[in-house]
Amino acid sequence: MKQQIRRLVTDSVQRAIQAEILAKQRLPEIEIEVPKNEIHGDFSTNIAMIMASTQKKAPRKIAEQIIDTLEDHDNLITKTEIAGPGFINFFINIASWQNVLCDIHAAGDDYGRNDMGRGEKFQIEFVSSNPTGPLHVGHGRGAAVGDSVGNILRFCGYAVQKEYYINDAGRQIETLGRSVFLRYQELLGKPIDFPEDCYQGAYITEIATIIREKHAQDLDNMPEDTAIAYCARAAAGLIIKGIRQDLEAFGVSFDRWFSEQSLYDSGSVDKIIAELQEGNIAYEKDGATWFRTSEYQDEKDRVIVRNNGQKTYFASDVAYHLDKYRRGFDKVIDVWGADHHGYIPRMTASIEALGYRRDQFEVILVQLVNLLRGGEPVAMSTRAGEFITLKNVVNEVGTDAARFLFLTRHYESPLDFDLELAKKKTNENPVYYVQYVHARISSIIRKGKERGVINQNGDHHLALTTLVEPEEIHLIKVLDQFPEVVRKSANFREPHRITYFLMSLASAFHSYYNKHRVLADDPALVQARLSLVVAVRRIIRIGLTLLGVSAPEKM
Repeated sequence: MKQQIRRLVTDSVQRAIQAEILAKQRLPEIEIEVPKNEIHGDFSTNIAMIMASTQKKAPRKIAEQIIDTLEDHDNLITKTEIAGPGFINFFINIASWQNVLCDIHAAGDDYGRNDMGRGEKFQIEFVSSNPTGPLHVGHGRGAAVGDSVGNILRFCGYAVQKEYYINDAGRQIETLGRSVFLRYQELLGKPIDFPEDCYQGAYITEIATIIREKHAQDLDNMPEDTAIAYCARAAAGLIIKGIRQDLEAFGVSFDRWFSEQSLYDSGSVDKIIAELQEGNIAYEKDGATWFRTSEYQDEKDRVIVRNNGQKTYFASDVAYHLDKYRRGFDKVIDVWGADHHGYIPRMTASIEALGYRRDQFEVILVQLVNLLRGGEPVAMSTRAGEFITLKNVVNEVGTDAARFLFLTRHYESPLDFDLELAKKKTNENPVYYVQYVHARISSIIRKGKERGVINQNGDHHLALTTLVEPEEIHLIKVLDQFPEVVRKSANFREPHRITYFLMSLASAFHSYYNKHRVLADDPALVQARLSLVVAVRRIIRIGLTLLGVSAPEKM
């Protein structure tokens, strides 16, 4: 509906300019808003105030001229009014609201889908946790955000590939191997001094136990360095296997898992360093190789090869991102933890230096999760290796509750995640509040079929003119907002917009259901109300699916 009003206003302004009622100018962006108070109409625009300075006229005068040239071919508008300094308010007739249900049923599960992406190839990389330990609750939030953003972009016509980057090279893998090897030695009864910089936590001992049971003889016969390297590979493999399983249980699957080590094995890192040196983008200083990122808006140049010959993480990151673009992606989106904020300028600089546009790279920064139990913080110690894993959370509260709650706030804001709240079967729990609507409507439909007022396929003749109650029209108005919510969610990469919308829709449904019987005595009214609630159920299901949350038939 909002798009129809925007088109009407746009056409009206253009006609006024062509008729020289308004001075010729470039048409500004026309914003259509829903007034907070319904007495101000269904939609409102401030276009007259925006045009006032260039038109050199009072906003109210411009508003009058826009209204005078307004053509409503579909009899959509019952009334317009000028309010305040020059707002134009539009009042929509009830029949037009009733017809929104026809649009929803005609579109089916594609309602809200659009082609804004036009097949543009996007790659979204998320989670990408080092294979040095299990995923923790913070990784869960990043997984929910990345997966949902990918779903929404696909729904909006983008060709999306979801990718996990396995950081299986470098110092942290060596440290992992040493940690496991030392615990292995400990299991053999040998006295060890376990360094603080090694990985703590019971999972290291668990991995050492597996290695001892399967490969003890092989390990005992190896030189220590070889044994540590073996432990590193074996441990990383076991951890990645566990990460895959945890993510699958969380409803997250990737189109590709990309190994950092493969960049070294293929020579890609050496090749990109050579390319940078040949293009004079890299230079030698103090025995190290530096990338001239300061020439591309970074605060200083960055080392890609240390003076001891070791390549930095930045070197492999540059090679990895170049590989992404050479695979043909138009835009690369990385989902990182908020502590990586300082890494954005150097990565963006490297992409520009390699000949790509800065706007072809985007980073979503996900803030921390504060884990609570009944409002009290859950004690965790990273140093001691004591933390709540994603697997722990999913096992306790379920995938649906975890994903939905991770997405109830903008990812740039810290999130309080209360384990007890997530388990509640009450309206206090947001995911229960929304899923219950889907289940309740499914129950209504089952009863309707039992009574013979709806056939087994759920099809029914519409008698929409009987939908006149304020709560019914309000519910339709909320449904009508869904396509724009989806579009904005994709445009701004903000899945929480859909979460908020679903809670708003659930609230509107509960208000309606508490006042009106769907399976009423009037057959025409029953069909109309079934049409309304079936539309609500459909939008709930579409929205939950985009968030990776199930839509249960029963609860």
